[in-house]
Amino acid sequence: MFRKRLASVLAMGLVGLVVFAVDPAAAASSITDQYIGNVSNLLLAVALPITIIVEGILFYAIWKFRKADEAKPTQENRRLEITWTAATAVVLLFVGLAAYGAMGSPYVMASDQQYQQMMEEPDTEVVHVDSYQWSWQFHYQHEGTNFTSNKLVLPADQQVVLKITSRDVLHAVHIPALGLKKDAFPGHATYLATEIDPSAVQDEPYVLYCAEFCGAGHSNMLADVVVMDQGEYDQWASEQAQQASQSESSSSDSSASNESTNATETNTTDTNATAESVTAPALAA
Repeated sequence: MFRKRLASVLAMGLVGLVVFAVDPAAAASSITDQYIGNVSNLLLAVALPITIIVEGILFYAIWKFRKADEAKPTQENRRLEITWTAATAVVLLFVGLAAYGAMGSPYVMASDQQYQQMMEEPDTEVVHVDSYQWSWQFHYQHEGTNFTSNKLVLPADQQVVLKITSRDVLHAVHIPALGLKKDAFPGHATYLATEIDPSAVQDEPYVLYCAEFCGAGHSNMLADVVVMDQGEYDQWASEQAQQASQSESSSSDSSASNESTNATETNTTDTNATAESVTAPALAA
């Protein structure tokens, strides 16, 4: 009777596993999130049946030997030992291959040389993420014009590379909703590459956290992350670049005006000094 119940429990667990496997997972927000999510799902798919089998055997042993007066010594069973050793090796091999498949992607882990090659591709959007106690600055270049933003704006459906630096201490860029996380080291640049799914475009901004304790203001070191459609992003970048150009032109004109005023004052001073030097001998005579 108990064996039938145990079999029913195991069958229900396997049915639940099948339902989990065929149920479509939530759409990944980025290609990085997709790689990480696939590994997580594969590991869960392996862990669930193993857990059900082990717990089933445990409950069966407890029930079967519940009335035993004393424990009996175990007997050697080479076939059983070889079986569970081989099964463990297969599971570890599967886990290793699954993890390697994700970590081998440049959108999860890559060398600095790979990131440099990605940044040189014409369709790649490069954003310099500058961290410091206790805030962020995001530097862009659009059509040859540099500008800075206090929020991280990213285009959807386009390859993006984040160049991450720190001015002072150790920080970390962490955007959980997009599956992105990378440390920021002082004096050394690190990189993140991803491509955001168009379904991640929304009105509400995502949140960028600092994931490394960096001092008294660590908990307030946050920034908004806005994901835009390609056309909307191009328009935003053009407006920001235009404002930066106008601001730079105004600063240049102001500097030129100040230099002209200073030069006029200098000439006036020199003229007055010359007149005084000529008048002085005349008065002396």
